[in-house]
Amino acid sequence: MPLPRLVLCLFLALGCAPLSTAQPDPPQVVLISIDGFRWDYLDRPEAARLRELASRGVRAERLIPVFPTKTFPTHYSIVTGLYPEEHGILANNIWDDEIGKRFTLSDRAVQEDPRWWGGEPIWVTAERQGQRAATYFWPGSDMEIQGVRPTWYRVYNNSTPNDRRVRTVLGWLARAPAEAPTMVSLYFSTVDNAGHRFGPDAPETNAAIAHVDSLVGMLVDGIESRGIAHRVNLIIVSDHGMISVGPDRQIALDDYIDMSRVQVVDWSPVLAMIPDADYVDEAYRRLKGAHPNLQVYRKGEVPARLHYNTHPRITPIIGLADEGWSITTRARLRTARPDLLEGGAHGWDPELVSMGALFVAAGPAFKEGVTVPPLRSIHLYELMTHILGLKPAPNSGSLDSVRVVLRGEK
Repeated sequence: MPLPRLVLCLFLALGCAPLSTAQPDPPQVVLISIDGFRWDYLDRPEAARLRELASRGVRAERLIPVFPTKTFPTHYSIVTGLYPEEHGILANNIWDDEIGKRFTLSDRAVQEDPRWWGGEPIWVTAERQGQRAATYFWPGSDMEIQGVRPTWYRVYNNSTPNDRRVRTVLGWLARAPAEAPTMVSLYFSTVDNAGHRFGPDAPETNAAIAHVDSLVGMLVDGIESRGIAHRVNLIIVSDHGMISVGPDRQIALDDYIDMSRVQVVDWSPVLAMIPDADYVDEAYRRLKGAHPNLQVYRKGEVPARLHYNTHPRITPIIGLADEGWSITTRARLRTARPDLLEGGAHGWDPELVSMGALFVAAGPAFKEGVTVPPLRSIHLYELMTHILGLKPAPNSGSLDSVRVVLRGEK
């Protein structure tokens, strides 16, 4: 008998099996944003499935976002590990002298210019290092950044049913391991929409929480029923908190300056203003100290902890309203619908507890049944690249700042 066959026969006769060469399935990260989900919504009765997930994973007391606490800058910082002054998505409304256009949430044609999008989002990092990414909405995820798009993505459409988003993500995750995306994003705006319209404590907002909570349950159940829970790590976050606002907390700029001599790029609660060249000094003098609930800075003089000084798109004058206060003009107030002056809003100092966001994570990479102190969103890019075995692009985050959530780490 030939020697190799003899060895195999002896091997089997001794009750042994050939050594397996199978490799473990590669880990997957599903990054889910529930826009406008304030950190303490998690303890409301309507968030039962989220609490259940947190009980077998990790929750943070709150997630501290970047400044300003608006949708586009906060989301893009989560996926790049950069502050807005570094990646350039400074607000939901931005002006760039070189591009010569105004960036707004409603103008997709302007957003498609790759010059807006600095840094390297996690889906680009994955694709550039041989992994696949799939995004069902996230600010920037349907744009070409550094010449790269996710393997699978959807162009943002707020009217897309939320359950369709979940079913599509489950289909992506359940593909054969060699073909499946390792990094997936999923985004829901339902809670933010309700919070803005009705306020954070309204029954309608609680109903929105319950709806999104059921979607999280649908996703978790779908992962388990497909037998892929051993490889899927869920990271559920929000971008900011929410507070009530009212018509009695309005700061009217035209009480102090000539509005015909300034361009307001973004209004409230972070004022981005470009005065005429011969009006910069006077506008600053007139606004500085003019209202007790408005702090005014020249570019480069914003408190360093806010990381909002260095980017060319930052305007010559920046105003910061106190918590709950809004920046407007008498003219705008006269034409505003009364209901639009109420409800909820965000955008204020990220250190405010009211601006705190959500962090819940569960899966094979994470500890179980643990609550950790507040985390900063700037570190989540490093966390995701670590789980996926990717080399992170240059960023301002630190893995050491979030190791506390990882299994096997102290």
